[in-house]
Amino acid sequence: MKSINRRSVLLAGLGVAGTGALASCSTGSGGASPALLSPSGAAVAEAEEKRPSTGRVRSVNLTAASARLDLGDGVTAKSWAFSGQAPGKEIRLSVGDTLAAELSNQLPNRATTSIHWHGLALRSDMDGVPPVTQTAVRAGSNFTYRFITDHPGTYFFHPHVGVQLDRGLYAPLIVEDPKEPLSYDDEWVVVLDDWLDGVTGTPDEAFAELKQGMGGMGMGGSGESSGSSSGGHDMGDMNGMDMGGESMNSSSPSPSASASGGGMSMKFMFMGAESELLGGDAGDVKYPYHLVNGRVPTDPDVYSGKPGRRLRLRIINAGGDTAYRVALGDHKLTITHTDGFPVQHKEVDALLVGMGERYDVLVTLADGTFPLVALAEGKDANGMAVVRTGSGRTPKPTVRPKELNGTIMAAAQLKAADDVRLEAKKADRTHRIELTGGMDQYDWGINGRRFDMNDPAASPLLVRQGERVRLDFVNTTDMWHPLHLHGHTYQVGTGGPRKDTTIVLPKKTVSVFFDADNPGQWMLHCHNAYHGEAGMMALVAYEA
Repeated sequence: MKSINRRSVLLAGLGVAGTGALASCSTGSGGASPALLSPSGAAVAEAEEKRPSTGRVRSVNLTAASARLDLGDGVTAKSWAFSGQAPGKEIRLSVGDTLAAELSNQLPNRATTSIHWHGLALRSDMDGVPPVTQTAVRAGSNFTYRFITDHPGTYFFHPHVGVQLDRGLYAPLIVEDPKEPLSYDDEWVVVLDDWLDGVTGTPDEAFAELKQGMGGMGMGGSGESSGSSSGGHDMGDMNGMDMGGESMNSSSPSPSASASGGGMSMKFMFMGAESELLGGDAGDVKYPYHLVNGRVPTDPDVYSGKPGRRLRLRIINAGGDTAYRVALGDHKLTITHTDGFPVQHKEVDALLVGMGERYDVLVTLADGTFPLVALAEGKDANGMAVVRTGSGRTPKPTVRPKELNGTIMAAAQLKAADDVRLEAKKADRTHRIELTGGMDQYDWGINGRRFDMNDPAASPLLVRQGERVRLDFVNTTDMWHPLHLHGHTYQVGTGGPRKDTTIVLPKKTVSVFFDADNPGQWMLHCHNAYHGEAGMMALVAYEA
């Protein structure tokens, strides 16, 4: 996967959608700090009451605890998971139903936790972000999340505490449409994940190493502070060195490496993860395995069906640091939705899926045995599952179907379906969201500041109920970032797809628009688990 010159790549607009004259500053940020709507205030309760409801309640119990997970092919990992499995058991309900999910925190070492319902426009006090919307759920305690699901689509849920996202605490959440317009015979939910927990260490250990930065490892190259002018891994004169990338195969973990400079640990930091599709540096972290539905590619998950049947795949990237290029060997994919919202249908060979993104696709199954491959973009490794409709050997775990080099689609090339496209309207307020920081000091931030969870309302991005809001994501760094907004979906550009998570390429700008119709306090952050935890977060808050 060294070159993409022969491929037809429809990525010209990625990272520049909706670019125009940027506002010189954010509006509405006066001198005195305005009062903010409480996540549990009357306005939030009133908005919930207005949501259409079926009156049905779907009750589930979710126990977060230590678990010995079977990843297949004799590989086990001691991790944290919901009710002993990863991905956790799928939750499925219909639009308008109320979800009542009781979380029981049985995690070790007195760890606190929460559940964030990724992509859902729900009531603010159920969004699961301590300390903004709730107090973290203490070990040995329970908390019940209760909210109306008001839009159909493919979603998932995970903690919003530290880097717990990169453990096994995640599961799909599917909200069905009783008036489903698509025609298909069956569904298959496909969850992608990059895995290190309980194999090479823990996410907390990985983050501790990354926080040292390349400067702390004597590898900073220029010696400059990594502000907005520096970002990705500066390889310097290290291009000829084997930094472990080639040994990152799909069947065995790579050995730990050490920096040749100061001899400091490089057990987790991935050097040389390069991707043209992502504009250069593809990621920070070495993962020994890439999983599809919790299985390693040497012992894959298998979907069994019949040739000629139409299958809906709901693809979720639950990873911490890896974008995946997804293709089904010898098949075309028709994209129908991204992040739960319908788009004008597009037929492609492969998808580029960033962390936190979801895609729904339709495929008409051929006769035989076919690999569904999730190529870890820039990391020379992959996850794999298998579609079996007839005879044929199970594909090799390192298979690279030709579709991976065909027509590749990312969200910037999609158009919103007519019934979900935002009405044309001038923005009432514009915020410039400058993505800053870099690998040298691992000081990822927004507008030059690292978010402080101990003082989350220090510099909020203010909005008012009923406003059309424009966010200009300005990536000044040398790495790509998947930007996720809680509690809302925005439109990419003036006619692009409705999304809650979008890829912003290095040195590029993406403008998105949303209607402020869900009062409360909401996080906006990079969905790279390590970038977000390092400080690439901001608070979008409604004025009281």
